[in-house]
Amino acid sequence: MGRISDAKERLLQAALDLIWSSSYGSVSVDDICAQAGVKKGSFYHFFPSKADLALAAYEAHWEEKRPLLDSIFSPQVPPMERLSRWCQSVADSQQSLFEKFGHVCGCPYANVGAELATQDDRLRSKSEELLNRGLRYLESAIADAQREGSIRVQDVPAAARSVGTCLLGLIFRAKVQNDLAVLRELEPTVMQLLGAAVPA
Repeated sequence: MGRISDAKERLLQAALDLIWSSSYGSVSVDDICAQAGVKKGSFYHFFPSKADLALAAYEAHWEEKRPLLDSIFSPQVPPMERLSRWCQSVADSQQSLFEKFGHVCGCPYANVGAELATQDDRLRSKSEELLNRGLRYLESAIADAQREGSIRVQDVPAAARSVGTCLLGLIFRAKVQNDLAVLRELEPTVMQLLGAAVPA
């Protein structure tokens, strides 16, 4: 049973790596099987289609990164520190990917959501769902920062959406320019959006 489970895990990781580092449309089932070292027949034992594998891979990626988000956004951490740590974690994650693949990869959920928005509603919906899960972490930190008077916002959900949009915009620009230096703007821009003091 361990080998079967291992094959499935390898397919999930191969799909995520290949799609994230290039695009959904450019990656075939054959490519994924070759990367995973899994026979094509085994692929279809686990997943009816490439779309089904991609859906499972993105959910698995979320579950893998959730403990980090739980740690960053722990209520025991002061809210402004949560936001600062989140900005740094984004830069760190993109740096790791750059070192692994040799270019800026961007946001996995936004990438596939934008690419397939008019082609596959299941993948578009999954992308939206995962992005919204991330917004809930931001909402919690922003609400706590608002309560303690560290920031000036009226509408917490709207502020979280603005911060999320800022992140996606900067990651998109970093990907287009293939330049992670763009992400240095994230924390100061987030703090400005929230009406907080910009860190020295």
